Amino acid sequence: MSEGHTGEGGGRSFERVAGELRARMADGRYPLHALLPPQRELAEEFSVSRDTVQRVLRELKSEGWIESRQGSGSRVIRTQQIHSPTSSKRPDRMVTLGPLISEAFEQSDVTLDVFTLTSESLDAHIRLQTERIRAELIAPQSITLRMLLPDESLDFPYWRTKDGASDTILKERLLGITRRHTASLRSVLSDLKTMELVPSVDFEIRQARLVPTFKLYLVNKVAALHGPYQTFQRKIVLEDGREIEAIDVFGLGAQLTHHVKDEDPYSPGTVFVETHQTWFDSVWTYLT
Repeated sequence: MSEGHTGEGGGRSFERVAGELRARMADGRYPLHALLPPQRELAEEFSVSRDTVQRVLRELKSEGWIESRQGSGSRVIRTQQIHSPTSSKRPDRMVTLGPLISEAFEQSDVTLDVFTLTSESLDAHIRLQTERIRAELIAPQSITLRMLLPDESLDFPYWRTKDGASDTILKERLLGITRRHTASLRSVLSDLKTMELVPSVDFEIRQARLVPTFKLYLVNKVAALHGPYQTFQRKIVLEDGREIEAIDVFGLGAQLTHHVKDEDPYSPGTVFVETHQTWFDSVWTYLT
């Protein structure tokens, strides 16, 4: 029997492994065209069964992250690309979210305002930064995180099937993933404050009566990461192993554009960051 139905219960092992592998591909730890570790190694690392790993790999293949060939393993065919002012300076013209978030956390005061469908991406990146803080590689003095999520009562256009028969199941799957990752965020950030690793930690979530069509990170009041959610159709693997053909969106792998505020009040970067900061503040105040 798979750990997806025991131990952590309710498919949490499946979600945990899938989420971690997505994060590693998105932030470049498993770069484009790289081979994932063999199934045996993944099973040992995450303390799950080979069956759970195989289900995760089928899910990642269905999402378009990897291609798998018998005898050749699983190869990364998609990462989270970011178009950035710095990308032209790189030989491969690629920027990933991991280094940008890492740079933000190297400041004394860290502020993040996030508008997103789920908290999966943010959870993966915050956990990585907390590991750096615990290892005394960085030492921020304050962390302020505000996160806007869609109101759970809203009618989502995503995660739908043609006949609608499984729409409720798919929405509950989405909400379950969101709740687990927000709980994880609260736990890791609370631990930083309790263990006195960061003197000031402020984390607040509000639900807006808006279904996100784009993802937005506002970082330290000087940078913005913005990108539309791209919809596509695929087979979604449920916790019990069933597969449902439905409309999905690229979340963790959403393509982003990096905008940076500078000294010119009329530059495209400055206007973009300030406009979206004002938009976020208005939604936070009036639509939650």
